[in-house]
Amino acid sequence: MKGEMKAITIKQPWATLIAVGEKKFETRSWPVRYRGQIAIHAGKTADMSACNSKPIRRVLAKHGYGSPADLPTGAVIAVGELAACYQIQSFSEEKQDVILVHDDEFVHLSAERDALEICFGDYSEGRYAWEIRGLNKLILPAPCKGKLGLWSWTY
Repeated sequence: MKGEMKAITIKQPWATLIAVGEKKFETRSWPVRYRGQIAIHAGKTADMSACNSKPIRRVLAKHGYGSPADLPTGAVIAVGELAACYQIQSFSEEKQDVILVHDDEFVHLSAERDALEICFGDYSEGRYAWEIRGLNKLILPAPCKGKLGLWSWTY
């Protein structure tokens, strides 16, 4: 059976952090209106500096990824639901507090409770945080070429 869904290409290790449920928000410089099922595509390259940072190494190791070479690339690795898009209204570097706003709704991320989430994104004011819920990591990555922006993945 063939189907199609929206997809987003994300560089490693961020794609895997989302796929294993450790990263709930994908931060971007642009908003998205789309809501619904979304495929998480791991791009062909990895941010080696991020891969080698202690917090990321620790979280990836907890999920069985011993080195950056273990991270899948050039493939869809998970499917979830793009549930909301929040604008990052304020970020206090000193306190590590973030306020995300969408219509009348807001989310408060704090260093006490959400330190890793804050560490895993760029929460600069004016950027956007895409909330991804209900993730299902694929047993086997589905190789395919990624694209910029939201794109349609045929499976």
